[in-house]
Amino acid sequence: MPTPQPPQMSQPKSQGIHASFDRAMQAQRRVWRLVKDVAAKWAVTVGGMFSIVAIFLIFIYLFQVVLPLFKPAAMEQAGNYSVPAPSAGKTLYVALEEQREVGCRITDAGHVVFFKTSDGSVVKDVELPIPSDARVTAFASALDKTAAVALGLSNGKALVIRHTYNSIYSEKGNTIVPEVKFPFGEALVELSASGAPIEAMAFQFHEDKALFVIKTADRPLFLVSLSQKTSFLGDTTELETESAELPEGNMAAHFMLIAPDMKTLYLADTEGGLLRFDVSEPTRPVLQEKTQITGPGVQLVGLSFLGGGFSLVAADSQGRITQWFPVRRGDTRVLKPIREFGPYKAVSTLLLPEFNRRGFATLRNDGIFSIHYATSHRTLLERQMDVKPPLAAAFAPRNNGILMATEDRIYFWRVENHHPEVSWSSLWGKVWYEYYDEPAYTWQSSSAVDDFEPKFSLVPVTFGTFKAAFYAMLFAVPLAILGAMYTANFMSYSMMAVVKPAIEIMGAMPTVILGFLAGIWFAPFAEMHIPGIFCFLVMVVPAMFLASWLWARLPEAWRRRVPEGWEALLLLPVVVLTAIFAFQLGEFIENIWMHGDCRHWLSHELGIGFDQRNALIVGVAMGFAVIPPIFTITEDAIYGVPKHLIQGSLALGATPWQTMMRVVLPTASPAIFSAVMMGLGRAIGETMIVLMATGNTPVMDFSIFQGLRTLSANIAVEMPEAEVGSTHFRVLFLSGLTLFALTFLFNTLAEMVRHRLRRKYSSI
Repeated sequence: MPTPQPPQMSQPKSQGIHASFDRAMQAQRRVWRLVKDVAAKWAVTVGGMFSIVAIFLIFIYLFQVVLPLFKPAAMEQAGNYSVPAPSAGKTLYVALEEQREVGCRITDAGHVVFFKTSDGSVVKDVELPIPSDARVTAFASALDKTAAVALGLSNGKALVIRHTYNSIYSEKGNTIVPEVKFPFGEALVELSASGAPIEAMAFQFHEDKALFVIKTADRPLFLVSLSQKTSFLGDTTELETESAELPEGNMAAHFMLIAPDMKTLYLADTEGGLLRFDVSEPTRPVLQEKTQITGPGVQLVGLSFLGGGFSLVAADSQGRITQWFPVRRGDTRVLKPIREFGPYKAVSTLLLPEFNRRGFATLRNDGIFSIHYATSHRTLLERQMDVKPPLAAAFAPRNNGILMATEDRIYFWRVENHHPEVSWSSLWGKVWYEYYDEPAYTWQSSSAVDDFEPKFSLVPVTFGTFKAAFYAMLFAVPLAILGAMYTANFMSYSMMAVVKPAIEIMGAMPTVILGFLAGIWFAPFAEMHIPGIFCFLVMVVPAMFLASWLWARLPEAWRRRVPEGWEALLLLPVVVLTAIFAFQLGEFIENIWMHGDCRHWLSHELGIGFDQRNALIVGVAMGFAVIPPIFTITEDAIYGVPKHLIQGSLALGATPWQTMMRVVLPTASPAIFSAVMMGLGRAIGETMIVLMATGNTPVMDFSIFQGLRTLSANIAVEMPEAEVGSTHFRVLFLSGLTLFALTFLFNTLAEMVRHRLRRKYSSI
């Protein structure tokens, strides 16, 4: 008989409904969890892609702003026409006004012809007040920015004029009105008392003074100074003329140059012999130097000032072009060759200096026209020109145009040459600047002097960046890593719950506050207590070791009264007492050994300069900003080491310290290395602390007592005053690009090292 089956109990209908509802809810939760996982995955992916794209776009923008710095010069012809007003005479001198719309031509017949540079049409023809019985026998121009020229006449007299331009704005546009002015009046100035014709002359002009070097048949070379004196009431003026013979004035001078400050005179012959005179007192010229600027048998074919009038540029018959300027040697200055262009196959027949820059153009007898820049040692442009040897040529005041006159034609070119002073060698190499005694790394972007030459070496500010980061890391890394080691493995949980949040909150403090405290409070304090600070740094570690050794020798019953993990609190009184003793000892040392003034003793006895806001201040202040990220990441990495590794090491007989050094640190080393590199990146990119806690002096000195300037601080200080699109502006962007590249490089190297460490210790 079949076994009877027990009757099946029917499940209540409500329970089945609840079970179905639970299964539906679980399925819905799984679907929602999957949706959130996918959404989070895509959000992280898209966010990461946007971050990469943003970084890439920043790089592209920086590169786009920087790229024009290295663009070569360019020029295009904008005018080629017959000489305006050919009946006015042969061209002696040409010039351009600032807008490049009007040109000027001065002739040997005593005419000043103003014309449009676009087509050569005459705007104005001014006939100078030259007597009918005299003719122009010599001509000289002053520094181009004064727009002053002097015409020497056959009667031993001279006429000084200036060509000026006024802009008149109206509804029809801008109209340029040229004008001829007479600084010393329209009367002729007598230079040769004998009335002998002036055969050659050099001339320089400044405000109401002029200086001439004159060559006549009866007097080979002599100096004439001209000044305009105004009466006490200001209603009358009179001219005072003084002359003096030049030492060795019988030199067959083919080149005569007077510096713009009218303190130095250069005379040179075709054999390369050069004399340098001090003419700051025109009545008593002094021969300062006699030298040879060409080799044996080499002819000097051209000599000119560069912009500013300190450097000479000389062209010789072997195709060389050399820059010279005086360099201090002992108590005197001697001319030294600084840079050389060439040798070229052809000889330069034209040396044309730029306005207020150390650039110049040359035209060789093979028709090659070149634009060079002395400081950056660059040849920016070379092109073939089908022009006859010019009678005169000139740059526009903004160096963006060239006017050249031959016997029968006028040529006008527009020039684009915005950043000639920049090259890789001038940015990253030593450069021998004017007024410097040797090549140097220098950043000096501006000055109050008119003939100042900007200096854009990035080496001092890059050095300052690494110097600040070095001292900050030297201060922060030991404290952060050792503090994290103790906090993670030896400190009690209750104490760690206070210490760790406090350090993390310290990381949220604005760096401007740290910089303010460092500059306003800590810098003066450190200056007053230099010996005490160093005594404390030397004594604090031995004092802590001594206190720990004494603690270990106390009876065990005494040591048990302090809960395990709270021993670090006992070191706080030790640190405070050590600081008090160290500062008292430092004051004693300063009074006994340093005559009561440590700063004076450092500078005069040891030759170490001292700035109040120096690398020590930056290292401590920036160290407090760098400690929190390094400490937090290191502590998390150490605390996250698997417990079974620590317990296994302790079970095998290793001490806690051995476990820490041989098990925990190797396992956590990739994260610790990442923490250090993050701290280094923070230190390199920090701005406000180094801006407020240093003297912002771009000097290259590794001394802890000297100031510095970093790339980021340099950008913050100078970007507001930089003209948009200028060389200064673009070099600051290049500083940002350099900082960007350094950060990228360090992060890449850090990631490579971190991966190697992870692979090495992944088997533990």
